[in-house]
Amino acid sequence: MNFVKHFGQLLNVNLNSGQCNLSQAPEAALAYIGGRGFNIWYLYHHLPKKTDPLAPENLLLLSCGFLTGSSAPTSARLHINALSPLTGILGSSNIGGYAGAWLRSCNIASIIIKKKSDKPVYLYIDSKGAHLKDASHLKGCDAFETQDIIKQSHKDKKLKILAIGPGGESMVRFAAIMSGRDHAAGRTGMGSVMGSKNLKAIVISKGNHKHFPAVTPLQKKAVKAYVSQIKESSEFNFFSKHGGAGYVKWVNDFGIMGSRNYGSIGVKDIEKIDGRKLDKHIVRSSGCFRCPVQCKADLKIEEMDKDKLFTRPEFEPVINLGPKCGLNDLNQIIKLDNLCGRLGIDTTSTASVIAFTMDLFEKKILPGNLPEDIIEDLDLSWGNAATMEKLIYQMIEGKGLGKILCLGVRKAAEIIGNGAQQHAAHVKGLELTAYHPTAIMGTALGYAVSSRGGDYNNVYASLEYSWSETKAENEFGTREAVNIKSVLAKGKVIKKAVTTNIIVDSLGICKVPVLSLLKSFNLENEVKLINGLAGLNISNIDLFAAGEKIAALEKLFNIKHANDDIEDKLPQMFINQNRDQTLIQQNFETMLQEYYRAMGWDEKGIPPEPA
Repeated sequence: MNFVKHFGQLLNVNLNSGQCNLSQAPEAALAYIGGRGFNIWYLYHHLPKKTDPLAPENLLLLSCGFLTGSSAPTSARLHINALSPLTGILGSSNIGGYAGAWLRSCNIASIIIKKKSDKPVYLYIDSKGAHLKDASHLKGCDAFETQDIIKQSHKDKKLKILAIGPGGESMVRFAAIMSGRDHAAGRTGMGSVMGSKNLKAIVISKGNHKHFPAVTPLQKKAVKAYVSQIKESSEFNFFSKHGGAGYVKWVNDFGIMGSRNYGSIGVKDIEKIDGRKLDKHIVRSSGCFRCPVQCKADLKIEEMDKDKLFTRPEFEPVINLGPKCGLNDLNQIIKLDNLCGRLGIDTTSTASVIAFTMDLFEKKILPGNLPEDIIEDLDLSWGNAATMEKLIYQMIEGKGLGKILCLGVRKAAEIIGNGAQQHAAHVKGLELTAYHPTAIMGTALGYAVSSRGGDYNNVYASLEYSWSETKAENEFGTREAVNIKSVLAKGKVIKKAVTTNIIVDSLGICKVPVLSLLKSFNLENEVKLINGLAGLNISNIDLFAAGEKIAALEKLFNIKHANDDIEDKLPQMFINQNRDQTLIQQNFETMLQEYYRAMGWDEKGIPPEPA
């Protein structure tokens, strides 16, 4: 299926020469939809082997999905890829807000950033084109200050900005790219790639280009039908009111929450950090471009700071900065989450390296190979918020224990030694997210096979617990497919989740309405929306064929570029360690081989080369 004629222009930016020019998407990319799909096609064919992720030769791509910036509901998403400095394989992150839609309004579908500037700069884009501007005065500014200063200097509050903070400048390996206060491309260190290139920000002024405007009766009908489906879903009102933080108690009560560096499952005092407690502090709700859910919120918590607004955290930051680190104070979690956003670092990886450190301290593994005095002034007992904040600043400044932790849990464990690697919860170098892998089998497999490393959102296998048994039996041949403790049919489940997730990222729409509210893993609603808006005649079979091609190319990219072990496996701390003995090596291998067969790959997980 040829999506290229609808794709849009590419903005090619050479930071060394300062040249910015436009080109058309190549015909060879026609099978890859856009967004995440286009990015992997480009990286696979243009990034040289043995590239250092922090060298000028790394490429940084920011691409709109096929629907981004259109009249399609939730069409806000921008996908960002490069070779990851954290994992050494595919770096991949996704961001909402308005930046993607504003980029599309300038008739630009993708930004391809090459080389490195010899001084700090930011990229300014409007409907007339793009150029680089000096950013020396922004050096050292946090991600929020950076955006405020740029808006003031241009006298334009409506600018949409993608910025890095001190975390990106210091090249913390899990630095994030921020847009506004509450939109982050957090995972795999894309902010550190920006920092390595001396690119402080990307600034976008809204243009006049209309991408798939709903002007005909057929187009308006397609949009209206999709909005109605979202609003009529059973969880719409809950998610719109409470946001992702509202699900923290459910994750705990469902028995899948990892706590204290995954040493246990769940916590007893979950009510203390139940995100629904924040409802009384909401001063305004907001959301991304064309989203009916509006799940974001600003909070005013007078006991913290009567003059300051805080952004409401999602459920991943609440769980990772909270139970994973033994912290049960919701105000402190909010403070740390907002600090991470301001400094421009990923909350999941940040919390994970801190939880790992506290675990090593409790087990008397620290200091290991490090100097004895490196932990002298740190109270590393579980749940110490002051120590967590201190470690965050040490990571930004590259001092003390933070000089090691800023490299990520895999590298930190190697340096510390003394058995530390047995407690490092990562896959392929990426720290795990909130769900405990021994508690939910499909997600365990998803962690292992995710192309960016151990991460729930890159696979988003919510059908494992949201589909009915009847639907599972019809789709996968057994009701056990939706039994989270069963390994049966999980390879097929994860194939469905992986490919659907890839398609959603490539379309540029949000996963929450599609996969959590509508539970639409067959994409029938989305096909109607695409055909109605773009005037195409595609089927969900066409979309899934494209999704499988993208999944294969991501795997081949990792095989091509990996310097370290990239096996699809879980940390040994989770295998044969769980009480009910479900996640033993034999059962895991059964799920893995079923996944490979479902994807059409060989028993080593290697896909055929693309035609």
